[in-house]
Amino acid sequence: MSQIDPKIDALIPAWMNVPDIAEQWGVVVTKVRRLVDDGTLLAVRRGENNALMVPAAFIGPNGTVKGICGLLTLMHDSGFTDEEILEWLFTEDPSLPGTPAQAMNENRGTEVKRRAQAMAL
Repeated sequence: MSQIDPKIDALIPAWMNVPDIAEQWGVVVTKVRRLVDDGTLLAVRRGENNALMVPAAFIGPNGTVKGICGLLTLMHDSGFTDEEILEWLFTEDPSLPGTPAQAMNENRGTEVKRRAQAMAL
């Protein structure tokens, strides 16, 4: 977990803190923190309180957005840093269209994973 670069922070439209995610999912905070520690959920320190925050685009009503954990694992295993992953996921891609994060939320994760795998080669 790192402090986020302001340039990348500006790309991400909404954030959620760990206690709010736990409340939404109806789980204890430690379960969400475990996902972060395992690398299956990406979180960074941001804001004046240096709070642990997750992009809201990764969070569904009852768990993570479908495919996001596998995508994050793939990108981490390929050597991408948290900031590189966030920048790629939240940068417009006209060929998708939209951002990879939007595509994941619209159940178009297969194409996003293909692109991530191609970048990893």
